[in-house]
Amino acid sequence: MQTNTAVAMENELNPWLAAEARFDLAASRLGLDNGLCKVLRMPSKEITVHIPVQLDDGRLEVFTGYRVQHSVARGPGKGGVRFSPNVTLDEVRALAAWMTWKCAVVNIPFGGAKGGVICDPRLLSEGELERITRRYTAEILPFLGPERDVAAPDVNTNEQTMAWMMDTYSMHVGHTATAVVTGKPLDLGGSRGRPEATGRGCMIVAQEALKHLGMPAQGSRVVVQGFGNVGGMAARLMARVGFKIVAVIEVDGAVYNADGLDVTALTEHRKETGSIRGFAGGEALDPGEAMFLECDVLLPAATENVITSVNAGRIRARIVCEGANGPTTPVADEILQKKGTFVIPDILANAGGVTVSYFEWVQDRQGFFWNENLVNARLKEIMVENFGRVVTYAEKHGVNNRIAAYMLALDRVAFAIKLRGIYA
Repeated sequence: MQTNTAVAMENELNPWLAAEARFDLAASRLGLDNGLCKVLRMPSKEITVHIPVQLDDGRLEVFTGYRVQHSVARGPGKGGVRFSPNVTLDEVRALAAWMTWKCAVVNIPFGGAKGGVICDPRLLSEGELERITRRYTAEILPFLGPERDVAAPDVNTNEQTMAWMMDTYSMHVGHTATAVVTGKPLDLGGSRGRPEATGRGCMIVAQEALKHLGMPAQGSRVVVQGFGNVGGMAARLMARVGFKIVAVIEVDGAVYNADGLDVTALTEHRKETGSIRGFAGGEALDPGEAMFLECDVLLPAATENVITSVNAGRIRARIVCEGANGPTTPVADEILQKKGTFVIPDILANAGGVTVSYFEWVQDRQGFFWNENLVNARLKEIMVENFGRVVTYAEKHGVNNRIAAYMLALDRVAFAIKLRGIYA
């Protein structure tokens, strides 16, 4: 039988409950009426599919997949597809809701959606992954489309996955429909600047936060937790403009150098060895302790629930810039707020990816593609403008940055719903 403490921790780590808690607080501060809250709270659609796939050894296996469309009030659903043994419907629900608020925070004309398939890609061949992807796409195809729901890569999926999804959709509709997914290869309608976009967005808002706090970016100490696409790219870009990346943390180890790590060399080391362990340019640290190093910016860029009620009191960063989705629990938020930690919430900090995905969707629909300088300039303009809006909202309403971001997002989505009215 679970103890009260165990139940409380289980509830704290439930991503859907976390999303609801932030929603409730923001909605109450905005004074939204009860009926509108009901509309905003619940997903528009939840699709569960069971995917039969023949494995390479001839066995037939059935995988479970989800696609949740949280809101399409401001435009087509938008959100990634993840492949993981840990995918749950609650997780996908929460991520779809976060996508709604994320798109609204940066004021791009998308709603929120998310998808996932319960599988372990490490145990599957490329052919098996392709068959899972194509069957999953075919099963949810009636709900997809450039004007309905636009998918993107996420955990354990990539531009090849998106190419398979785009091709499957195109074969069914009878014409090439590049705008049905984003995060595609450049040769199939992808956008320049997309692989760097989420990390670049994190760098931009970290610079803005330091400026807001009167701290110099040059030489600011950064601890990066998670060295994948988001964390690795953010680290490289931040190092390039003068941040000092003092530590990088991964599941299997952490490396530290008080004078700053050579991020390019660390990236090469990981490519060659498959791990950041054994890197000659830094000393090894316990990955469970490295996140608590004193620093100017902590960038959690891996998974949900990294900063919790158990460890939030030990965080010694002046700024937490959330590169991952949901890395901080609501209880941990309260602890960080009392400590005076400046949190750049996920729905703002990592919105660079969906912003450039929006650019990709626009380019596909126009059939006219931009150079990378234009992509990056437009990304910076959007991130800087909406960072300022969130901070202003926080100061005006006397709330922390996360609740301010939720309030701004809810306000924009609620306004769109009021303008459209309720179809009956």
